Amino acid sequence: MTAPEDAAPAASAPAGSALEVLRVFLRLGLTSFGGPVAHIGYFHHEFVVRRRWLDERSYADLVALCQFLPGPASSQVGFSIGLLRAGYRGGLAAWSGFTLPSAVLLVLFAYGARALTGPVGSALLHGLKLVAVAIVAQAVWTMARTLCPDRERASIALLAGLVVLFTGSAAAQLAAIATGAVLGLLLCRGSAPAASGGTPALPVSRRAGLAALAVFVLLLAALPVLRLLTHWSGVALFEAFYRSGALVFGGGHVVLPLLRTAFVSPGWVSDDVFLSGYGAAQAVPGPLFTFAAFLGAVARTTPHGLIGALLGLIGIFLPGMLVLLAALPFWDSLRQRSRARALLAGVNAAVVGLLGAALYSLAWKGSVGTLWDFGLVVFGFVLLVAWRAAPLIVVAVVAGGAVAVALR
Repeated sequence: MTAPEDAAPAASAPAGSALEVLRVFLRLGLTSFGGPVAHIGYFHHEFVVRRRWLDERSYADLVALCQFLPGPASSQVGFSIGLLRAGYRGGLAAWSGFTLPSAVLLVLFAYGARALTGPVGSALLHGLKLVAVAIVAQAVWTMARTLCPDRERASIALLAGLVVLFTGSAAAQLAAIATGAVLGLLLCRGSAPAASGGTPALPVSRRAGLAALAVFVLLLAALPVLRLLTHWSGVALFEAFYRSGALVFGGGHVVLPLLRTAFVSPGWVSDDVFLSGYGAAQAVPGPLFTFAAFLGAVARTTPHGLIGALLGLIGIFLPGMLVLLAALPFWDSLRQRSRARALLAGVNAAVVGLLGAALYSLAWKGSVGTLWDFGLVVFGFVLLVAWRAAPLIVVAVVAGGAVAVALR
């Protein structure tokens, strides 16, 4: 029987129904603007303060775990809460409710963007590209202050950014992340250990965790081989999404350079369409990873449209959920290991460098072509950083400014 909304904190056994979880997360998926950090705040209010599905310590531990792992942190937290409340069906219900609203909106934008012609339509799409530059600049600024607070990690970020800038390939991105991990082990061993205990008992056994890890590694290794053997574009599309989702550390914006290399470089999506879609993704609620639905819908390959959007959603989210299931039974012991913390510190610093390289490519080689463009980007950046404006407001202001400049 479904527990009342003001029930006590959940025990180790699921205490609610998947339908209850779907209803709550669908509302959050329709109203949660502001990106991963804001989503964590919405979840805290809904599930700790209002519904009391788990307590403060349990929630903090879930957030720490999801920030430690690759993948979309807010979606992983939501999946974990659904898992805690109603088992595996609850986890799927939480992911579906939180993800599908923004995915549907971005697929609709993918079809509607083709109708944006003429001076106003072109200026609006250009404004969305400028929004993308401002958003990435804010992400670089925020993440650099948090993840590169000392000279060791700042140097790792610089090295990773230079590697990507001078090569620009997917292999270079992998090499930069791997180099960051190695340098983290060598240089970042001084971080304090996390407090032990407190992680809520989720219905994931060690055997299930190991099985999820095996599937994660198998897909990561086998999909590129299958892509070469079959030459089927559907496998290539899914592999590009899965590889990008498996390598995202440090927040949703880090997926931008990975997806840009995977889709723009082979010509599946033009740079202008890619950036306009990324800008539109800032204006919808829910997780930023639903940008994959837009890319799957507009890709110049087969399949595309609705099937491509579905492949994008599954491919981009699946690795993060698999690695989450793999880590849940072992989290308490893993986070006490100094080597694990040092490796993550190096990887996080490297992804700041990746994002900095993406910012250079967006601003100096792509979207910003005039002083008006530069002014709009700076204005959007100040709104985000200094005024802490919601991304939806920044989208409206910068895109509207681009239209006004075009019609002046």
